[in-house]
Amino acid sequence: MKPSLLVLIHLNDASRASIAATFDVIYAPEPAQREAALATHGAQIRAVLTNGTTGLGVADIERMPRLELISALGAGYENLPVEHARSRGIVLVNGAGTNDHCVADHAFALLLAVVRDVPQLDRATREGVWRDHLPMRPNVSNKRLGIVGLGHIGTKIARRAAGFDMEVGYHNRKPRGDAPSLRYFDSVEALAQWSDFLIVATPGGAGTRHLIGEAVLAALGPRGFIVNVSRGSVVDTAALARALAAGTIAGAGLDVYEGEPEPPQALIGLRNVVLTPHVGGRSPEAITASVDNFLDNARRHFAGEPVLTPI
Repeated sequence: MKPSLLVLIHLNDASRASIAATFDVIYAPEPAQREAALATHGAQIRAVLTNGTTGLGVADIERMPRLELISALGAGYENLPVEHARSRGIVLVNGAGTNDHCVADHAFALLLAVVRDVPQLDRATREGVWRDHLPMRPNVSNKRLGIVGLGHIGTKIARRAAGFDMEVGYHNRKPRGDAPSLRYFDSVEALAQWSDFLIVATPGGAGTRHLIGEAVLAALGPRGFIVNVSRGSVVDTAALARALAAGTIAGAGLDVYEGEPEPPQALIGLRNVVLTPHVGGRSPEAITASVDNFLDNARRHFAGEPVLTPI
């Protein structure tokens, strides 16, 4: 008999079919479906598949007495009650490393789009406006790139920056011994002051909420650009809107923002911001890798073996 799995996130048909070969799947990506699933199947559920944004609450965990495995499909797990789950002996895993290349690609796509003003140039071209009537935009190459969070994704962003002949600095809680060629800054504000461009790739959660606020944006300066591919909570949206409107910084590219999935009303009317709907980690390759990683973790757990990517 296959173990029961509660799925709290949207999955494509291929992913659902792959998972259904191993689990008795209870698919509940919407809040009303979640409530119905817990009411009907809570006593039988042994595993939950979610993500960092959707998470899983303590109250819901308590409605699943047989729960023994919680998986975040991607790397983030900021909305999982980690300590509570551990106190119950529940194993927690995530998808660390499965979508790093996709997110790093998207970070550079946003950086190029906002610095080179690609969306506005596309619009102007469709309206018949020739280049002589448009402002010139700066290079991306040979600039200083600051990375906030030099984890798996931040490291891959740094590798891409090397292809653009960029000087790279970073901020972590402490320096990384395996990145001697990169310049370490002990504060985000100092990193921003040094940087031409700032890419935010740090984990979300209470510890990084509004890490990027007025002081950091002021330090980045009127020629600076910021890209966020981490979590919307890391950037103070109101402070960013003020900085963009006042010219405190030159522009922003955001794949994540506070209040998702609702678009950020303070930003959508500004021409110097490029927005995408939290798709940085989504590609056919990344989703397949994430699902395969979940299934590998699940098979190992239910076989009594150590999981591959524990939280």
